[in-house]
Amino acid sequence: MGTDLHTPLGRNRKAGRKRPGFLRLGRIAASLCLFAIGGFSLYTAFRGDGLERTKPPAAEQAATPPANTPQPPTATTGQAADGMPRADPRSGANVEQMVTGDGSVVTKYSPRPRDGGGPVLVDAMQIGQDPRMAAQPNDALLEETPFGRLPIVGPDGRRPMDQYARPSSGARGVRIAIVVSGLGLSQTGTQRAIAELPEEITFAFAASGNSLQRWMQEARRSGHEILLQVPLEPFDYPANDPGPETLLTTKSAARNIENLHKAMGEITNYTGVMNYLGGRFLSDPAAMEPVMRDIGKRGLLFLDDGTSAQSKTAAIAKGTELPYAFADLQLDGQLDINAVLKKLDELERIARKNGQAIGVAAAFDESVDAIAKWSEEAAMRGIEIVGVAALSNDPRNP
Repeated sequence: MGTDLHTPLGRNRKAGRKRPGFLRLGRIAASLCLFAIGGFSLYTAFRGDGLERTKPPAAEQAATPPANTPQPPTATTGQAADGMPRADPRSGANVEQMVTGDGSVVTKYSPRPRDGGGPVLVDAMQIGQDPRMAAQPNDALLEETPFGRLPIVGPDGRRPMDQYARPSSGARGVRIAIVVSGLGLSQTGTQRAIAELPEEITFAFAASGNSLQRWMQEARRSGHEILLQVPLEPFDYPANDPGPETLLTTKSAARNIENLHKAMGEITNYTGVMNYLGGRFLSDPAAMEPVMRDIGKRGLLFLDDGTSAQSKTAAIAKGTELPYAFADLQLDGQLDINAVLKKLDELERIARKNGQAIGVAAAFDESVDAIAKWSEEAAMRGIEIVGVAALSNDPRNP
């Protein structure tokens, strides 16, 4: 009796006749898979950087110190990380800067050998801070004192002026820093400056201001580099009094440093100190030297606002290896928006001649309006607005 191939039984018998072919294909595919797995196993076994070992050999275990064993210092930064020396990004290069005839700053890099031998861990986050954490201080760069938490150089050599600096592009071109000072003295003025000025502008907070920690955090979240303004003795003191705990030429070095530390403890996350007034103090090397030395050893820069022709800042800074900068121009000697805009244009001419320039203004409405307006167009003219730290004379990066 014949079987109809169109019936289920017939279709099964027809499929059964083709099954050996499918079995052969399956066996071939399985063989290929086993061959691939075996080849990958041999590859990872003989390759030096194969799969991560979960347990090191006994010799390695014996050579690895316990986690709590202190590591020896290294020649690069004075500290080691997991047995590997840490190095500054520029530790393997000679860096030379020159100003060309058109005012452009040219930086030349050439290789040089690092101290010691073997691999090093290059710390690529040397300048600047993760924006998501910019309002929070780095605890490793602070010490607890009776005057509050004061800035210090970290155990790995990192300075506050590096940690909290606003990173610049490093591109060739004209660079300008603009500092708006006196923040914290007026709540509305401070709030307006933070809200309206672009993040490239540097803010200077007065040590005698109010709610400084709150304003500092808002400014840092907005991307601003910040300075701390400390009151220094002017020539016409006490008729012109900068405020309580002013640093005076008639006070002892210990008392002036104590007042400096009281000011420093008001906020954190600043790259340096800027004078508030201080013509007489800045002209007295004996009064300045211990104060500037303390600022420098804490990893901070000093910005001289440029208003005192008799200032000894440059001489004292070089003698103490203090990073420093001078303002080239006071922008708001005349409180009128057009007058401030003219000063900003003058600042641009200085920068085009010298490659860089620093301007200083107070947080008046006219100044804020003019700076906000001028800054919008600066980039179109090839100007990069940077933080003050980028333009400082730094003995670590000559």
